[in-house]
Amino acid sequence: MFYVYILYSEKVNRYYVGYSENPEKRLEERHNKGAVKATKGGIPYVIKSKKLFSSEIEAIQEESRIKRMKSRKYIESLINGNW
Repeated sequence: MFYVYILYSEKVNRYYVGYSENPEKRLEERHNKGAVKATKGGIPYVIKSKKLFSSEIEAIQEESRIKRMKSRKYIESLINGNW
């Protein structure tokens, strides 16, 4: 089982979309420790939303779909329950 997750940094007012088997662990051990180049400048991040997928392939496809939208408004609509 894999999750697609949405992180938010109040510091830089920015969202980040990723996927992982354990988003909480990834947040703690990678994102908020500065190990991910894309999120390093916005520490600390918090998980705003996540959705479970039955396979890694499905999670990757959903992550890519969200990122292709390039829309903050769309990401916020997912956080607000339209996912």
